[in-house]
Amino acid sequence: MLLKRGDNNDNVKKLQQKLGLEPIGNFGPKTEDAVKAFQAKNGLTADGIVGDGTWNKIMGVTPQPSAPAPQVSAPIVSSGPLKLEKLKGHIPDAVIQMIPETAAKFNINSPLRLAHFLAQCGHESGGFKATSENLNYSAKGLMGIFKKYFPTEALANAYQRNPQKIANKVYANRMANGDEASGDGYKFRGRGYIQLTGKDNYTQFGKAIGEDILSNPDVVSGKYALLSAAWFWSKNGLNNLADGGSTDAVVTSITKRVNGGTIGLADRIKHFKEYYHLLA
Repeated sequence: MLLKRGDNNDNVKKLQQKLGLEPIGNFGPKTEDAVKAFQAKNGLTADGIVGDGTWNKIMGVTPQPSAPAPQVSAPIVSSGPLKLEKLKGHIPDAVIQMIPETAAKFNINSPLRLAHFLAQCGHESGGFKATSENLNYSAKGLMGIFKKYFPTEALANAYQRNPQKIANKVYANRMANGDEASGDGYKFRGRGYIQLTGKDNYTQFGKAIGEDILSNPDVVSGKYALLSAAWFWSKNGLNNLADGGSTDAVVTSITKRVNGGTIGLADRIKHFKEYYHLLA
């Protein structure tokens, strides 16, 4: 079970009924806030994402005990001085397996650099869970986040809850994308752990790894979720900033370059301290 903001299905309706909300089936900001409140009240991680634990708690389901599953994950691969085995249980094994190649290719080769890098990736992807941009906005959301593109309620209503149309509009005629009708906005929407966005970035990333990314951009949200983030990291000179140290001020400067502001700074600092403690 995995339900998150932007989902629209019968399970969302069941969830909303249990939370005392109108069962409309759209997992929007009100549902997310209600989930976070429930999680906080019940000692769960208040991330607004409904996994098996949150679902069972809300639904009053007691999971049946089962035999331990066999260990099938690959062994943690060492990457020089990086103590990757210490990250196990703190970030997904699948991400850990991507680190050696990624670290080698983009010189994220010290505990300090890697801790800064993973802290940003972890926050931007909601704990390494989201690898594709969620653009399932309501009209109100569009007018709040993309006011420049949706100055009127009538226009916002015409695009709400249609991620493809929204992406094609807000990303048209920039980042080397074509116009709205070209479909480039949605084709090259944000993917990967640091949301690679725009045809120009996809083109440059493909050249950096010697692969035709433009013909299969979805590979960025899967196989290259971490590698694409590392390319963005390297392109923006973030190793140099990371070498500045382990202070909150350094995390802040990196956040501004990644995010364009300081949204989620406290969470990024928290993750950096966690990862640096493990890796140093």
